[in-house]
Amino acid sequence: MEIIIYSFLEGFNVVSVINVLASTAYSPKLDLSIEGMRSQQFSTGVFFFMLLGVLVFSGIVYMVMFGNHAPKKMRTGEKMMFALIIVGIIVAVIFGGLQMLGGNLY
Repeated sequence: MEIIIYSFLEGFNVVSVINVLASTAYSPKLDLSIEGMRSQQFSTGVFFFMLLGVLVFSGIVYMVMFGNHAPKKMRTGEKMMFALIIVGIIVAVIFGGLQMLGGNLY
C-alpha cells in the first residue's frame, strides 16, 4: 500500500512544487510568514488553536494523574515525568506567546 501511495505522490512531483513556492527566486513577492499573509487575525487564530490544544493535553494529563483510574501511589519516575510534562506545557505557552509578540508564529 505504501508503494502505491509513494508512486502516486512522485507523479505530482511534490518536492519541486514546494521548492517553487518557498523560494523567493521564483517570486520575490511571496512571503510565507504569518504576518506576510496580511492577517493579524490568522496569527491570533493559530495562537488560540495552540492554547486549545494545550488545554486538551492538560486535561488528559490531569485525568491520568487524578482520574478514576489513577494509581493510588505514584512512583518517583512517574512524578518526575508528569512534572516535566507540566513544565513543557508552560514553556510551550510562553514560547507561543513570545512568538506571537514577535510577529512570527512557527
